[in-house]
Amino acid sequence: MPNFLDIKSVTGGDNKLVKQDLKFRTGKFVWKVIFNIELNPATVNNENLQVYNSENKPIATKIAYNPSQNTIEIEPKEAYSTGEVYTLHVGNRVESKGGQKLKNEISIEFAV
Repeated sequence: MPNFLDIKSVTGGDNKLVKQDLKFRTGKFVWKVIFNIELNPATVNNENLQVYNSENKPIATKIAYNPSQNTIEIEPKEAYSTGEVYTLHVGNRVESKGGQKLKNEISIEFAV
């Protein structure tokens, strides 16, 4: 199956760590961000994790944190538009339960 997303660029992180594993073609796919340590749930929110459209306007998303797997899921409230370019932004104010913040902000530009 061809890739559903076209990853345009990754800044602030290793682009080899950005993978897609989509089983169904849908415009409401969920980004899953995996961490190696438990996070402070108060820092997992729509201020520190955003998806922007090509006009640099944030789109409405649902953010969910799973502490047992150290994962954050970011789901758009409305489907992504085909042909549109978006940017997923993970701010450096996301921190571990012990107070350690991300070293770099991470941005992933992708096209649907």
